[in-house]
Amino acid sequence: MSKRVFLRIAYDGTNYCGWQIQDNGITVEEVINRELSRLLNEDIHVIGASRTDSGVHALGNVAVFDTETRIPGEKISFALNQRLPNDIRIQDSKEVDEGFHPRFCSSIKTYEYKILNRTFPMPTERLYSHFVYMKLNVEKMQNAAEYIVGEHDFKSFCSSHSQVQSTVRTVYSIDITKSGDMIKILIRGNGFLYNMVRIIAGTLIKVGLGVYPPEHVKEIIEARDRRMAGQKAAACGLTLVKLEYEGMDY
Repeated sequence: MSKRVFLRIAYDGTNYCGWQIQDNGITVEEVINRELSRLLNEDIHVIGASRTDSGVHALGNVAVFDTETRIPGEKISFALNQRLPNDIRIQDSKEVDEGFHPRFCSSIKTYEYKILNRTFPMPTERLYSHFVYMKLNVEKMQNAAEYIVGEHDFKSFCSSHSQVQSTVRTVYSIDITKSGDMIKILIRGNGFLYNMVRIIAGTLIKVGLGVYPPEHVKEIIEARDRRMAGQKAAACGLTLVKLEYEGMDY
């Protein structure tokens, strides 16, 4: 009898061409499919919640798959982790209702974007943060972020070749903090457009540098024009922190 198994997955995206299977390089989804298929002796194809880009990291991406295995859902994480490379690890596994779909069920996504703001790069941070050598004004970035919170049409913050039907999304909160040389942007929302968080980060960096005044972010949103926003910030600074599903303790 078939069952649906939920996986919460952490990975260092440095060596992968993103989550989704593609022709030009190895992906996280491809590795998980391969090792699950070998473990369970079935042809397994996971369904992922977030198709993170090349070089983007995750602490809690979510995927599900259907299987005939008699291995209990909560034991699959232990068995699968023995087969996965060190830069991918299952954090949790459990059986869920067969109707649960990680992309279509209502959820809150949390992303973190890290900016190393100092005179010289730090080698140990190069894979997990975006380096900016000019001093950033964090207070101005915080003021600018207030315009992003709420329900808006975020077309200005979406890469042009995205094919979504609607570019309206709700951002519940943005918290910008600085500790030592590291600036962290923590953003929560009901969904994000293609490259949206990285474009928001790039725009806030321009505010921090004094290129844009904070209130210009309101004009960028209202313009609904990608050319108005800042450049897409580097993938290495972005981490998918977690997904929270409504009415489910996942």
